[in-house]
Amino acid sequence: MNLRLSAVLAAVCLAAACGGNDEPVATETVVDAPTALHALFDEHFERGLELNPLSATFIGDYRFNDRMANSDSPEHRAAEKAMDEEFLRRLLEIDRGQLGYQDQLSYDIFRINREQSLEGNQFPFHLQPINQFYSITNFFVQLGSGASAHPFKTVKDYEDFLSRADDFSVIIDQLVSNMQEGMQAGVTQPRILMEKLQPQIDAHIVDNVEDSNFYAPVRNMPGDFSAEDRERLTALYADKIMNTIIPAYQRIGNFIGDDYLENARETVGLYAQPNGVSWYEYMVRIRTTTDMTPEEIHQVGLDEVARIHGEMHSVMEEVGFEGDLKEFFEYMNSDPQFFFDEPEQLIQGYRDMSDHVSELSKGLFEIFPKTGFEVRRVEPFREKSASGGSYMAGTPDGERPGVFYANAYDLSARPNWAMESLFLHEAIPGHHFQIMLQRENEDLPDFRRFGGFTAFSEGWGLYAESLGKEIGVYTDPYQYFGGLNAELWRSIRLVVDTGIHAKGWSRQQVLDYMYANSAVAEARAVSEAERFMAIPGQALAYKVGQLKIRAIRDNAEARLGDEFDIKAFHTEVLRDGAMPLSMLEAKIDRWIEAQLM
Repeated sequence: MNLRLSAVLAAVCLAAACGGNDEPVATETVVDAPTALHALFDEHFERGLELNPLSATFIGDYRFNDRMANSDSPEHRAAEKAMDEEFLRRLLEIDRGQLGYQDQLSYDIFRINREQSLEGNQFPFHLQPINQFYSITNFFVQLGSGASAHPFKTVKDYEDFLSRADDFSVIIDQLVSNMQEGMQAGVTQPRILMEKLQPQIDAHIVDNVEDSNFYAPVRNMPGDFSAEDRERLTALYADKIMNTIIPAYQRIGNFIGDDYLENARETVGLYAQPNGVSWYEYMVRIRTTTDMTPEEIHQVGLDEVARIHGEMHSVMEEVGFEGDLKEFFEYMNSDPQFFFDEPEQLIQGYRDMSDHVSELSKGLFEIFPKTGFEVRRVEPFREKSASGGSYMAGTPDGERPGVFYANAYDLSARPNWAMESLFLHEAIPGHHFQIMLQRENEDLPDFRRFGGFTAFSEGWGLYAESLGKEIGVYTDPYQYFGGLNAELWRSIRLVVDTGIHAKGWSRQQVLDYMYANSAVAEARAVSEAERFMAIPGQALAYKVGQLKIRAIRDNAEARLGDEFDIKAFHTEVLRDGAMPLSMLEAKIDRWIEAQLM
C-alpha cells in the first residue's frame, strides 16, 4: 500500500476511534476531493506498476524485476481495459470544482489518458506487435546485456533477469500467435519493414554462448560476488541463453521468414489497413494532442519546408556558395571536411559538448536537472535501423543517468554540421532537461512525473534546437545550417508521414521527396522513411509541438513586453511536466495574467 493512501486510511480510522465515549458511535467519514483524488492517483499508479513491471524498472522501482508482462495477451489487454474503465468512473465521481488549480490539471490529464486509452481499444495494435523500429526482440537484448534499465549489481538482479527470460519466451509465442491472427484478419506489417527486422533477430542466434549479447552480464559480473555465486550464475546463464532465449529468437525468426513475409502487405501506409483511415486519425490526435486533420498538417509541412528553404539561401550567401540549393545539399553531404573518419570521433564530439553547452544554457534557464547524463553509441545490432539520436531517461534518484544514444552507423550519413542541433534536442536543453526536471519534481503525482505526451516532449526538443543562437552555439554558419536542416527535416516529416498514411504515398515517393528537399544521405533517408511507416503519426509531434510552444512564447513576449523574462518563461513551461498543448497554452495564459495584475 502506498504512503499517501495509508495516511488517508489512518486518518479515517483515527476519526472513527475518537468518539469520546464508551458506546459505539456511528460516524460518516467525509473524504475531501483533493484527498480522494490523490488516493485515486496513487492506487492507479501502484496497480499500473504491478500490471506493467518494466515501467517500474525504468523509473528505478525494482520490486517487480523478476517479471515481464505478456502485454499483448487477451488477459492483459482485458485487465488494462477494466482498469481504465474503473478509474475513469471513479475519477468522474470526484467533484472537480472542489480542487485547486494543480489538482485540476492532474484531474484533466488523468481523464485524457484514460479516455484515449479506451478509445484506442478499437484498433488492433496487438495484431502487428513488432517491426524493425520498435521490437521486443531488440529491447530485450538491451535489457539483458546491461545496456538498459535492468540492473546487474546484485545476485538477486542476476536471478531476476533469469526469471524475466522465461517470461520473454512466453511473450514471443504470444506475438507469433497474434501475428498469425493478424494474417487471417488482413492486419499485417509492411513487408519491407519485416525484411529489415529479420537480420536484427538473426544476429542473436549464435552457436557459442559467449558470442551472445546476453552473456555480457556474466563477463561483467561484480567482483564482490562469491566464487560459488559466480560459478552458479555462469552455469545458469549459459543454460538460459542456449535453451530458452536463443530458441525464442529462433521461433520468431523462423515464423517471420517462413510464414509472415509472404503474407505481409506491399502497401506501407496505415490507410490500407482495415479501418485504417480512422486508425491514423486517432494516431494523429494522440501524437499531436490537437484536432488538426492529416490534410491540415500536410499543408503546414509544405509551408514550413518553403520557409526554411528561404533561410538556407541566406546561409549559402554567408559562406559564399555559388549554385542552387540542391547543389548546396550535395556539397554539404559530400565534402570531406564535414565527416569523421572513425565512429569514436563522432561519439567523443558529443561528449565534448556537454560542459560547454551546460554552461551556456545558464543564460536562458534558472532550473536544471540534478540527474546527470552520458553519451553512448547505438549498439551495432540495431544501429542500421535506429534514428540518428535518442534519449533514455535516468532515474530521479540519480542512480542511473540519462543516456543520449548517438548513431555512428555509416559515417557518410552523419555529418558533423548536424551535431550541435542533435545535442540540443536529445540532451541540453532538450529531452534530458525536460524529462528529468519532470521526474525529479516530487510535487507532481507519480503518473505525471513518469508520464508524457509526445507533442510536448518532442515539441520541446525541437524548440530547444531553435534556441541555438540564443544559447550561444550555431556560431559556425554550417552548424546553423545543421539546425535549419534539422528543423527542415521535422517539417518534411509532416509532409511524408501524412503522405504515407493518409495520401497513399509509396516508399519511393517518400524517398524522392526527401532527396529533393533536404541534405540527407541515403542511409538516413531510408531508415527515417521506414521509421515513419513503422510508427504512424509519431513524426508529426515534433513540428506541431514546436510551432505551438513558439507561438505561446511569442504571445507572452507581446503581452508582457519589457517584463518578459525568458528564464521565468522556460521555468513555467517545464515545471509542471508534459501536458496536451492546449493545456500548456491555457497554463501560460494564466501565468501571463497573473503578471499583468
